[in-house]
Amino acid sequence: MKIAIIIPAAGIGTRMKKNCPKQYLDIAGKPLICHTLERFRSFHQVVIVVAPERVDSFQTDILQHYDFPQWSVIEGGEKRQDSVRNGLNALSSDTEIVVVHDGVRPFVTHELIEQCISKAAEVGAAIVAVPVNDTIKHVDEIKNILQTIERAQLWRAQTPQTARYSLLKKAFDAAYRDNFYGTDEASLIERIGEKVAIVPGSERNIKITTPEDLRLAEFWLSQR
Repeated sequence: MKIAIIIPAAGIGTRMKKNCPKQYLDIAGKPLICHTLERFRSFHQVVIVVAPERVDSFQTDILQHYDFPQWSVIEGGEKRQDSVRNGLNALSSDTEIVVVHDGVRPFVTHELIEQCISKAAEVGAAIVAVPVNDTIKHVDEIKNILQTIERAQLWRAQTPQTARYSLLKKAFDAAYRDNFYGTDEASLIERIGEKVAIVPGSERNIKITTPEDLRLAEFWLSQR
């Protein structure tokens, strides 16, 4: 199969409360994005989507400096969905499977990536997710509880999110035709009536979003 990887990394990371986007913060001796990219060294077609002003510097300061393959680096959009769309449009039409993975999820395993690819090849689309363990409350606008949500069928979505190229392209085209923005790639595919399978993920496959996440990531990396 011809597999392509899209790594959206154009965000500014306001919740991290740092002076630079979180994907460029130093963690265990190199930028966070590098730890994520390490997971994809075995893939030939990788498209990294970054802020427009970082396209050139990313090639030199990240890919060349840390001895990564000279993958494609392109401009991101206003929102994550726009960035993924730019990445999708940069792929050749003979691509068979597309893998989208957050640039700030550095702990995904090769096993999870391969499982997600295999499941998407089998059924059309798949995402990595973990079951919800906490009790979930539905509240009103002033934080009073309205009801307790049954959690048996609730899962927390992660990435990779993987789909056949033709299906993902169809879902994105429909979303932009209708001016619809979803929360992830799976939501766009669900919207056009297609099924998305779950690949059980890992609690370690966290998205680095807050200072607390960063400290946890630093601890895990120090244990290697």
